[in-house]
Formats: sequence, structure tokens, C-alpha cells
Amino acid sequence: MDNGGSRVAVNFANRIVIKVGTSTLTYDNGKMNLGNIDRLCRSISDLMNRGKEVLLVSSGAIGVGVGYLNLTKRPETTREKQAIAAVGQCELMNAYARSFAEYSYKAGQVLLTKDGITDRLTRANITNTLETLLEMKIIPIINENDTVSTTEIMHNGTFGDNDTLSADVACLAGADLLIILSDVDGLYDSNPKDNPDARRISYVEQISEELLGISEGKGSWLGTGGMFTKITAMDKCTSHGINGVIANGSEPQILENILDQDDVGTFFAAR
Repeated sequence: MDNGGSRVAVNFANRIVIKVGTSTLTYDNGKMNLGNIDRLCRSISDLMNRGKEVLLVSSGAIGVGVGYLNLTKRPETTREKQAIAAVGQCELMNAYARSFAEYSYKAGQVLLTKDGITDRLTRANITNTLETLLEMKIIPIINENDTVSTTEIMHNGTFGDNDTLSADVACLAGADLLIILSDVDGLYDSNPKDNPDARRISYVEQISEELLGISEGKGSWLGTGGMFTKITAMDKCTSHGINGVIANGSEPQILENILDQDDVGTFFAAR
């Protein structure tokens, strides 16, 4: 790992996949963080104004459902999670549609399953849909179809989390850059929640076993991912020639800062 690498590659990123986690979209009680959602939509709209193509992979269906239904904890059974995801997905898409409309953009919902990506015919249909949405300047908002797929809900399936899904989407769409927005400022040399002296790693040229070792740990109680799944997603993308960034989704103008090559988050160089 290297702390002094160049981020100049973001200058050439035209097609960008942005993944946003539940912790960025909701408060601890599950209620939607409307400020973060609006800032995200504004930044994406501004990227579109600059001529970029943006695909948004959004978690949060279950988390938003928990808040909308005033539940005190995340449900435990699969059938309850699927039902709550159905409610939460509607509320989440409504929030995105309202915010994007403020900036004169429209969004389209794309719900995927792993079988859909691995099946050749369905994969071609997905690609055609994404390409058409982008051609029409409509922002695809992609999530795993939690109401029919249990892979993310059960934590042991083939996607397992939306970090992995975002890497699959980036490869499927032929993206130039994957940005994963989380509740931390990037990858650290140790867990910053346990070690106040932990240092942020600014630049990663090669993902090593050591790097995977220091990224172990779970996400928030409303989400499913942790840093390990994010590093694994970056490993897949960089091996396919796609640059990546992990950064804090709650930071104002974080997307603008990344595209301006500021030293924020952790940059992963394509190889």
C-alpha cells in the first residue's frame, strides 16, 4: 500500500457507479436522512450536468422500512425482512424521485438478482436496459431485489451485500470508476472506532492479504456490509481495470471532492 499515489485517473472517468450504504441514507433510528439524500442527488445531478454518466447502487430498503414502520429493531426472520424491504424500497425511491426532480433529472428503478447477472440472456437484457436509461439521461437506481431474493438478507448468498453488487454492476456497465460511500472516511491501518491513532490510507496500488486482514468487521445494525466487503468489491473492480474510491458519504460535497482529485477517502488504482 502507498500513501502517495496519483488520483489523476478520475479526470478520465466518464461512466461512474456510486454505491451508497444504509448508514448514509438513514439515521440510527432508521428514519431517512433527507439532508444526505438531497446532497447525494444534487451532486449526482451536477455530475450529469458535467457530461458524466452515473449509475447509483443504493442500499437502504430494509433500513428505511424499519424507520417508516416505526420498528425498534431490524427484523430477524427472512419473511419479515422481505416484507419490510418491499415497503422501504417504495419510500426510498419516492425520496430519490423527489430530490432528483428538484434538479431536473429522473430516476429509474432496477432490481437485480444474482441469477439475473449470471444468466447470459438476462444479463444482456439488464445491460440493454442500463444503456438505454443512460442514453435517455435517466439515472438507474439499482438494488438487490430483497422481496424475492434472500442472498443479501441471509448474509450467505451470492451477492451477500450491495458492495459486491456495486462491483458486479461496475463490471457489467463497463464503468471507469466505482465510488463506495460509507460511514467512515476510507480505509485505515486499524479500526478507527477502536484505535484513536488509526491512520487513513490515502492510496492503494495493490490489494494484499494484509489489507484484507485489517478490514475485517461488520457494518451498522441497519446495514449488512463492512469494510471487508468493500475491499473485496474494490479488488474485483481494479482487476477489471476500474479505479475505485471508498469515502464518507455524509461529508458535504464528497463526490465533487473525489472528482477534483482531493485527498479524501481511499483511492484504489486499477491494474
